[in-house]
Amino acid sequence: MTAALKLGFVGLGAMGRPMALNLIKAGYAMTVYARRAEAMAPLVAAGASTAESPAQVARAADVVFSLVTASADSEEVALGAHGIAAGARAGCIVIDMATISPSVTRSIAQALEARGIEHVDAPVSGGPAGAQGATLSIMAGGKPEVFERVKPLFACLGKTILHMGGHGAGQVTKACNQLALTITAQAAAEALSLARSCGLDPARVHEALMGGVAASRVLELFGKRMVSRDFGTGIDTRLYHKDLGIVLDLAQEAGLPLPAGAVVKQQINALMGAGDGGADFSVLIRALERSMGKNP
Repeated sequence: MTAALKLGFVGLGAMGRPMALNLIKAGYAMTVYARRAEAMAPLVAAGASTAESPAQVARAADVVFSLVTASADSEEVALGAHGIAAGARAGCIVIDMATISPSVTRSIAQALEARGIEHVDAPVSGGPAGAQGATLSIMAGGKPEVFERVKPLFACLGKTILHMGGHGAGQVTKACNQLALTITAQAAAEALSLARSCGLDPARVHEALMGGVAASRVLELFGKRMVSRDFGTGIDTRLYHKDLGIVLDLAQEAGLPLPAGAVVKQQINALMGAGDGGADFSVLIRALERSMGKNP
C-alpha cells in the first residue's frame, strides 16, 4: 500500500470525520460523501474531493470506507441503487467500520463478492477521542490476504489492529466488546448510586475505586461523567441501544442466556422511553436513580 492509493469515505459523523482526516494527513487522496454538505466541509478544507453518492465515491477509489449507523444503512450504502457496488470496479475493497449485525455483514460481503468486490468488516472501539487521536481498537473480519492489504490503512486509524476471522468476525468481536462495556457501565452506575445513598461523596468513591482492582477504562470514563453529571458529550445512548440489540440477537441464535446484558438492555429501554437517547451513555445512572424513586 502506498499513498498513491485512492480512498473513499462514506459517513462523516463524530467518528468518520476524524478518521477520514487522519487518512488524508497520512497522504492519501480522498473522495468523500455525506448526506449533509456541512459534514464534508472539514474534509474539503483538508484537500478531499466530494461526491454526490456512494457510487460516485467508489468510481474514484480503490478502497472505500463506510461508517454509517445501522445494518439497513450499511446495506443501502453498499448495495443500494446509488450504493458503492453501483460504482465500484472489480477488485475494489469495501471496508465497513460501522457496528452492525454479523449476519447482515456476511450477506453484504457475499453480494459484493458476486460482483468481484472485496469486503472487510472492521468495527472500532475507542470513541471520538480514539478516532481523533488515531488510537482506535480495530477488529476485522474477512479474507486474511485482503486484511493484510489494508492493514497499513488501519495503522493510520488505530493502535490495536486484529484480524478476528472470516466475514462477520469483526462484528461478533465488537458485540462482545459492547456487552462487556455496557455491563461494566451498569456496575459503575450501581456502585456510585450506592455510595451516594449511603451518604458518601461519589467523586471520592470513584477515586478510591480507580486505585484498586475495580479500576477500568469504563469506570474511569463513564464513572467520571456520572459523578460530574456530564451527559452532553460522548456517544449517544441510542447507539448502545442498537448495539445491545445486536448482542442479544447473537446470544439468542447461540442459545446463550445473557442475564446481565438483558438487565442493561432494560435500563437502556427506560432511558430511550424517557427521552435520553441523545445523551452520553453515562446517563445510565439516571435510569437507576429513577428506578429508586429519586429525582437526580
